[in-house]
Amino acid sequence: MRIALLIAFVLLGTASALAAEEPSGCDKFKWPIERERAALTAPDRVKLVSGGELATPPTTGITLALVAPADAKLPTPPERAPKEGTFAGFASFKNAPKSGIYTISLSAGAWIDVVQDGHALKPKGFSGATDCDGIRKTMKYEISASPFVLEISGARENALSVAILPSE
Repeated sequence: MRIALLIAFVLLGTASALAAEEPSGCDKFKWPIERERAALTAPDRVKLVSGGELATPPTTGITLALVAPADAKLPTPPERAPKEGTFAGFASFKNAPKSGIYTISLSAGAWIDVVQDGHALKPKGFSGATDCDGIRKTMKYEISASPFVLEISGARENALSVAILPSE
């Protein structure tokens, strides 16, 4: 009887671990990603150092240079503390072109915080998949036409591509 219970618990633990894994492949995102993926891999991405400022998000992607979290001087502490050996950075935007839902996509895994009017915005949707060249995760935020800050933390590399595009 004890062996049967032990086997049942092992099987339940394995099933929940497998369910927690993110899907693999470009076709596993919850919404179409072609436009975001093109922006993230475009050769004319805007290059920006951490702490840089732009008037509005560009129509193409941004290559954001990241630094050690202690050196990033993020304006707002990230909602998830970065792990040791990761990178962080931020970019400020004077305005969104207009109020609405924006899709923020990353080329690699990292934590995203969008800060507007002194508080972190809650995502309206999230999708991510591994093994999709050029894009790792995408999130939807409602952003008003006022200044906002995009903070990235927990990245494994010292640069990544970001796309901030109006949702279709």
